[in-house]
Amino acid sequence: MTEDVIADRRMLEALVCPVTHAVLSWDAERQELISKAANLAFPVRNGIPVMLVSEARALD
Repeated sequence: MTEDVIADRRMLEALVCPVTHAVLSWDAERQELISKAANLAFPVRNGIPVMLVSEARALD
């Protein structure tokens, strides 16, 4: 997701974690959507959030 889309809070609020259905936060530095509840980071590729658990990175 580009900064333009993430700047639109409605878009961020519409996305939820596919595992826990919890709210996500945006990590601009890593270009990831973070689910603190699931301890996962979902990548954003070419401006498109990849909300597949198999593509998510486990958080430390």
